[in-house]
Amino acid sequence: MSWKVATLCSERRFGSPVRKQIIMYLADKASDDGSGIWCSKGTIARQTELGETTVKRAISEFLSEGVLVETGRRACMNGYTAIYRIDLDAVGLLEAICDPNMGTGSRVDGVRCGPGRGASPDGVPGPQRTPNNPKTIRKPPTRGQAREEEVVPELEKAWKAYPADRRRDQRTSLERMRQALSEISPDELIAAVRAYAVETEGFTRSKVSFSDNWLRDEKWRRHIDDLRRRKAETEAAAEKQLGQIAAWVKARHGMCKHLTKAQVVDAVERGLISRQEAHAAGVMR
Repeated sequence: MSWKVATLCSERRFGSPVRKQIIMYLADKASDDGSGIWCSKGTIARQTELGETTVKRAISEFLSEGVLVETGRRACMNGYTAIYRIDLDAVGLLEAICDPNMGTGSRVDGVRCGPGRGASPDGVPGPQRTPNNPKTIRKPPTRGQAREEEVVPELEKAWKAYPADRRRDQRTSLERMRQALSEISPDELIAAVRAYAVETEGFTRSKVSFSDNWLRDEKWRRHIDDLRRRKAETEAAAEKQLGQIAAWVKARHGMCKHLTKAQVVDAVERGLISRQEAHAAGVMR
């Protein structure tokens, strides 16, 4: 049992009493890092007195949301039992349950601020507020506030381009995206994300990188290099083709009759041939 994980989960909203009951049960089985949870859905259903279908649905939702991660399997009498880990970063991003700001009924600060009257001759001034006074504790931002603070237009599209089932720790991912954009353009980052998604389509969750790790390890670099190389090769091939078109026009080659107007105009605009040469070859009026 981990009091750390249980306390963290108890202070966050999970959307319904059933979901909260199940996550608290799992937190009770976790280590301090959220790992090492292995209990069958039937066991959870029996000990929480919930329906097994309800438990299966909640577990599936937690997995898709990234709150719960399947880390392995353990053999049992019925086949195997999945081993789970509660993602503490994902739980930390959920909306916090804040205590209401309720007054004590007194307008006078009950903490002594003046000189003390103990054994000390001069006395020791007391603190203005106790260390655990609600006004000295900054409340964590809600999930909505965190999203409004972190998501900016140029990063939102890149975040949404990452496969939904692999998004994790939005705040860290957006910060690492912002760092990546100091070297590459948003379009290149989006293209790299999509290329990675296509490359790993059909892979199991244990074989793919979640957004925060993928960006931390700068795995986008390989895809960016491939994209830039292919772009350079395409541009070189187009340049070579225009050179061949210019040579045909200058020589009034028989292939001129197969040229399109756009190809001729492009060659003229690039200065590879003149309008007079194009008129003489009969490819421009």
